[in-house]
Amino acid sequence: MPSLKDIKKRIGSVKNTQQITKAMKMVAAAKLRRAQEAAVAARPYAEKLQSVMSNLAAREEGDGHVLLNQRGTGRALIVLMTADRGLCGGFNANVSKEAERFIRSNEQGYDDIDLMIIGRKGRDFLRSRVGDHITKVHENITTDATYKTAQLIGVEIIDAYSEEKYDAVYVIYNAFQSAIVQIVTVEQVLPIQPKETEAVQEGTVDYLYEPDRGEVLSQLLPKMVEVQIFRALLESNASEQGARMSSMDSASRNASEMIGKLTLQYNRARQAAITKELMEIISGAESIK
Repeated sequence: MPSLKDIKKRIGSVKNTQQITKAMKMVAAAKLRRAQEAAVAARPYAEKLQSVMSNLAAREEGDGHVLLNQRGTGRALIVLMTADRGLCGGFNANVSKEAERFIRSNEQGYDDIDLMIIGRKGRDFLRSRVGDHITKVHENITTDATYKTAQLIGVEIIDAYSEEKYDAVYVIYNAFQSAIVQIVTVEQVLPIQPKETEAVQEGTVDYLYEPDRGEVLSQLLPKMVEVQIFRALLESNASEQGARMSSMDSASRNASEMIGKLTLQYNRARQAAITKELMEIISGAESIK
């Protein structure tokens, strides 16, 4: 049985840990509010742009623009978005496992799949599992992601696709729904897919392009890729803060329960020690008589 000193020391250690988890919960809650507002604000624009571009793709020829080219199943690229830090529950593990499942199952039948990871934790998780598929890792860009960051990643992806290094590009991230619910999402970014409900029909009025079709497509299609990457970064950041706040809240409550159990154990051990001392005193007094 541990001594009173050991139990008291452990209670102090758990209390110190609880102070840290409470502080981390408060920080995550403050960041969550800003991240959630940014993610929610970006959704209408991203969804409308995606709808317009999908509608446009349904009316364009396959060679209308390089980003509309529907190619074969040669090589694909996955852009995986994780965090640079842990202590956020299953946030990193869930999305990383989905990327691993995507690569191993290869349901689309690609000859090879490369993996671009955003966030240190995704790299650490997948390095020993599918390390040979990892081609690039971006670190320290998820928390303070800006449109400029998404633009740089988007240009990198577009250039690789335009040079026919890849036949398809997917992004895997946690879509934010609430502080306790994050949905692992897989989206195809390239080539831009026409929506089935918006397929071209006979007699459908086509778009009028100004100044010309090539100029409009060359401006809007890369912009759509950048916006989709930016939205995924914002959703991932909000999901990370929500998962961390929920995880730290759970850790704080578990610490309270542990402190209660240790305190009860301490009191019982202290009572047993006092009882033992009293019995020794009484036994000594009786032996003197």
